[in-house]
Amino acid sequence: MAIITVDEYRDRISKLKPRLFIGGKRVEKLPDHPITRGVVEATARVYELTLDPQYSDIMTAKSHLTGETISRSLHIHQSYQDIERRLEMARLSSQKLGTCNYRCPGNEMLPALAATTWEIDQDKGTEYHKRFTEYLRYVQGEDLVVSGSVTDTKGDRSKRPLDQDPDSYVHVVEQRSDGIIISGAKQHATGAYAADMNLILPGLSCRRGEEDYALAFAIPNGSEGVTYIGQYNPYSIEREYTDDIRYIGNPIYGQRETCLIIFDRVFVPWERVFMCGEIEYTQRLITRFAKTHRMNCGGACKVGFMDLIIGATQLIAEYHGISKASHIVDKITRMVQLSTTSVACAIAAAHRGKEEPMGSGVFMPDEAISNVAKLNTNDGFWEVTALAGDIAGGIAVTMPSERELQNPEIGEYVSKFLKSSASAKKRMRMVKFLQNWVAGLHGVGTYQGAGPSQNQVLVLYRITDLEEKKKMADELANKYD
Repeated sequence: MAIITVDEYRDRISKLKPRLFIGGKRVEKLPDHPITRGVVEATARVYELTLDPQYSDIMTAKSHLTGETISRSLHIHQSYQDIERRLEMARLSSQKLGTCNYRCPGNEMLPALAATTWEIDQDKGTEYHKRFTEYLRYVQGEDLVVSGSVTDTKGDRSKRPLDQDPDSYVHVVEQRSDGIIISGAKQHATGAYAADMNLILPGLSCRRGEEDYALAFAIPNGSEGVTYIGQYNPYSIEREYTDDIRYIGNPIYGQRETCLIIFDRVFVPWERVFMCGEIEYTQRLITRFAKTHRMNCGGACKVGFMDLIIGATQLIAEYHGISKASHIVDKITRMVQLSTTSVACAIAAAHRGKEEPMGSGVFMPDEAISNVAKLNTNDGFWEVTALAGDIAGGIAVTMPSERELQNPEIGEYVSKFLKSSASAKKRMRMVKFLQNWVAGLHGVGTYQGAGPSQNQVLVLYRITDLEEKKKMADELANKYD
């Protein structure tokens, strides 16, 4: 059973019983709650795409462990072509969902863990890679949804973990013969409460004395001592209290849903521990995850979103009767330029991917270009949404509800005064869809996801060989001395 059906996924998700709270209330059934239902439906759609023959090259791969056809969401890159296919999967799923592919974070952690556990074993004679390989074989065979989280709550960021509440970072509180006990919390965990498994990576480059924080492991959903607290904002309230999801901008799949994961003395057996105390490998593990995540987040995932925004903006321009105006054409073209630049960077990062570390069999994208892909998108996405808001006009944030069309007292007014070249209903539906982007959560989410711009700036400066560039300039400038 390497790829399961949508019905099998739905049956499995209905049996999950995470300790989950949203809006101050306990959530009992994931498929039934108006907020968590969007995560379930989005993931179900990804399973549908995986089984669709027209997308098989993008959504599936051959397992390097078993040779079976598996979901690409659980695949380890074996070539730069694999990395390029991963990009295509990210863009496709964003186009089809208009929200997060909740199998994405875990997908990008798996290659980083494969490479780093192999490296630790080679250097130290540990068994992390053997454990990880057995874990990977298991999740591939069962076609599980694997989520992942890196970001700790951090507390006072001017202080290291040992100088403040130790639970500000996930850490080991006890080692036993059969496993470890961990405490702490991770935040911004995308779709974690609706995943079969949660992968946890260290959230900082650890120093000597911080061995308890150099920690990577996997736990099943619903593990004792784990509590999920979901995000809650105006879009959550809209979805929670609406009586008809047709009036919501992305009716089926909604906004990206994240959560805070609390670990209160949680037991993790040794077979699910993939790093425990190896401080010198934390930076490598984080870097390998980050460059893969930034390549996909910046150059594919958000490009898929931009494809939707551009399409919706073009439609609104046509509905308004302004699509032929030269300044509108220029703005739409600028949006296309920005999105194409982002995807071009990501493709270059994938195409220049190479085995890392040598001998591991795991391929990673080019670090510099993957960071540039994300850096460009941080600014480009803001500009795309700003242009979309400009073209849509003030109605993007002042429009009445589509429900007004059903009100016998005012329905005719709304129908008359909100129609354009399209009917009022058609126009309002598309404006609401655009509102999800131009006045929603995606701007900040894009900027912060996979790390804010300063992170990419620091990486680019650190890895750039400025001495070599100085040498090249000096050789030409002083050629005839």
